[in-house]
Amino acid sequence: MPRLIDLSTPIKTGHFRWEVERRLAKSHDTGAGQATWAGWNVHAFTHMDSPRHVDPEGFTTDAISLEMTVGPGAVVDVSDVATNTAIDVERLAAAGAHLRPGDFALIRTRWDERASIDTPAFWLEAPWMTAEGSIWLRERGIKAVGFDFPQDHCIRNFLTGAPRPPLPEHVTHFHLLARGVIMFEYLCNMGALKAARNQVVGLPLRLPDSDGAPARVIVMEEGA
Repeated sequence: MPRLIDLSTPIKTGHFRWEVERRLAKSHDTGAGQATWAGWNVHAFTHMDSPRHVDPEGFTTDAISLEMTVGPGAVVDVSDVATNTAIDVERLAAAGAHLRPGDFALIRTRWDERASIDTPAFWLEAPWMTAEGSIWLRERGIKAVGFDFPQDHCIRNFLTGAPRPPLPEHVTHFHLLARGVIMFEYLCNMGALKAARNQVVGLPLRLPDSDGAPARVIVMEEGA
């Protein structure tokens, strides 16, 4: 049996950036069994973006098939990148020579091992993707990509109160997502991956006609 690695961030209440409402809709105290009600922004924690997130004409979750989010994956290990440092083409090319057309690319910084997603440091001190690096990834012909760090530098603006920047400054959203590369954000536990190539299973919830959806992302490693 292949080794299974979960790359999904737990959905927790009390997060300082994302509001999560969770309560009991019914409880055992009433003799009716227990049922939990939960609600949060679909772009919080581990989730999938569809192009509609950034493009009013982009396709929604309805158009995303299993074939677009499941399949051969490649770990692009850039975990030697320093804090507050851009991930440029040279670093990606050195780490991603094994990328193939149609891959699900996993951009690994192991940032979750250096800062907790529950703290401002995770957002304000992270490395980030460059526009050139994002274009380089797209030109490799990948179908999907996952990040374990807040991959656009301007994401930190949501914490600092700076004005929302124009879309091109959200470089991965502009150069990858808006051009049809499906994105998975806020993965974790990539340090557990041993193989450079693997099988990735990215399963967003079936939320019709949406700009994104919460997701469970796992990796299957053969012979690991």
